[in-house]
Amino acid sequence: MREHLHAEWTKLRTLSGTGRLLLAIVVVTVAAGVAACAVVSCTSRGCGYDPAKISLFGVQVSQAVVAVLAVLAITGEYGTGMIRLTLTAMPRRTGVLAAKAIILVGLTLIAGSVAVLASALAARRILPDNGFPVETLTLTSGPLLRAAVGSVLYLALIALFSLGVATAVRDSATAIGVVLGLLYLFPALILLIADDDWQRLLWQISPMNAGLAIQATTNLASLPLSPWAGLSVLAAWAIAALLGGELLLRMRDA
Repeated sequence: MREHLHAEWTKLRTLSGTGRLLLAIVVVTVAAGVAACAVVSCTSRGCGYDPAKISLFGVQVSQAVVAVLAVLAITGEYGTGMIRLTLTAMPRRTGVLAAKAIILVGLTLIAGSVAVLASALAARRILPDNGFPVETLTLTSGPLLRAAVGSVLYLALIALFSLGVATAVRDSATAIGVVLGLLYLFPALILLIADDDWQRLLWQISPMNAGLAIQATTNLASLPLSPWAGLSVLAAWAIAALLGGELLLRMRDA
């Protein structure tokens, strides 16, 4: 596995655009979070906003950048034909995919941690001026810490989910379309369907809606799933995508 990891790390760090995409994860997350913080406010009569969700709103935007990074990690090799050389040098295909997943998750965790921390610190400077209680913005508090750590894990799971889909379809544009379609399709359907039971079911199986429940710190009883249960739904999507991609990678010719 050491050889697999070294090879995949070398390929990913020399892949054109990797550094820019990692930087974009940080910049987009923080910028979108700051924008969200700037446009919301609480009144003396109360606040209907979850401060954690507002602070970490940028995760909903930067997940698209994470998806692109994960897709290119493998489809770039199919595009150049390097995948044939990779599988010839390292015929254990499961090991190749596992190494890609480990390196990709490591980079996403680093970029995601920087992005989430910077977003939380920016929100702590902005939201109190907009009427939010400062005690709800303490990063070391249980709920906000869980939301922050969970958001980083959410981005890592998005990376794994995207890698699995890209391994299965082998085309960059198609893989990105499938991933973003699955992420944003369920929220759109929930808005279009009037039946409460169907809305609840779609929310519970949606990789994005359920996964982002990890950011909730208020009104938890009203959620269709608890925060960690919601994140486990996204984990199930990621595992299913990786297993499907791994199966097709072993069955097909390069």
